[in-house]
Amino acid sequence: MPRLPACRVGAGSDTIGGMEPYPDLILASASPRRKELLEAAGLRVDVRPQDVDETPFADEDAVACALRLARSKADAVPEAAAPVLAADTVVTVDGRLLGKPADPDEAAAMLRALSGRPHAVVTAFALRFPDGTRHLQAVTTRVTFRDLTDVEIRRYVVTGEPMDKAGAYAIQGQGMALIDHVDGSWTNVVGLPLPEVLAAWRGHVL
Repeated sequence: MPRLPACRVGAGSDTIGGMEPYPDLILASASPRRKELLEAAGLRVDVRPQDVDETPFADEDAVACALRLARSKADAVPEAAAPVLAADTVVTVDGRLLGKPADPDEAAAMLRALSGRPHAVVTAFALRFPDGTRHLQAVTTRVTFRDLTDVEIRRYVVTGEPMDKAGAYAIQGQGMALIDHVDGSWTNVVGLPLPEVLAAWRGHVL
């Protein structure tokens, strides 16, 4: 009997009959960072961003907000033959939720609020499987900034990097220079708790 070719990490790894296989995951996010993390883990990803109002509800804490938004994004994707993954990241300090800054002035204000102190980064993800089952989970990482000068804040804001990031910084970019230390998952701060996502995905499809 001829030997079968070895499979990739992904569930649908080989092209069959010249047709493209199903993706391992449908990612309901435009974030290139989330896509890169998943692809680095060997998964084939189909990106289908969803437009969801990310305004927090009154008195909603970071975990509840992130879980609600992740589920809303996953549910906005039409029925599909592959699992759907959505995520939402929220930064919180002193009970205040920091999303993406609306302009450079707000970005600078967020960075001043985080300077020299710890804050929490909460990323929630929702996995919706073709059989209708769902997995919802939130992961929290504690990040501490070093003391930042006004000049450092202005120089970072002018790079434009803070403008589409929760909390106005990117740990995987120039924002790493702002950080003193991280307690917990680094990929969670990037925007996706990769070990937890992979465990939930494998537990259902493999």
